[in-house]
Amino acid sequence: MAIYHFSNQIISRKKQQNTIAAAAYRSGERLVDERTNESKFYKRQVEPITHILAPSHAPKWVYDRQQLWNEVEKVERQWNAQLAREMNVALPKELSHEEQEQLAIEFCNEVFVKDGMVADLAIHRDDEENPHF
Repeated sequence: MAIYHFSNQIISRKKQQNTIAAAAYRSGERLVDERTNESKFYKRQVEPITHILAPSHAPKWVYDRQQLWNEVEKVERQWNAQLAREMNVALPKELSHEEQEQLAIEFCNEVFVKDGMVADLAIHRDDEENPHF
């Protein structure tokens, strides 16, 4: 039986959060924060499936995760800036991995990309009983 969860939070400067660190953790990639010249990397047991989804009019550089989040960090300068929104959504474990991936992509396209936003999607399957994106 599927476990349902759906949570939403804002990644913000006010909470002293950093989008480069958040993206590195979720994607499992090593990313460099251009403001501090620090490398962010969080080793994951199971490599996440990742996609960057964007509207057709978005510039090509948004598909480069490191450049995308460094641009957000550059543009949002206020001490209380809201840098990103994070959603954590359970995937039905009864679906195949391919079906889970397709469901996550369709959700992000419908909820975010269709409204002109960029979605940095990471599917986590560290626990087969709790697949989520």
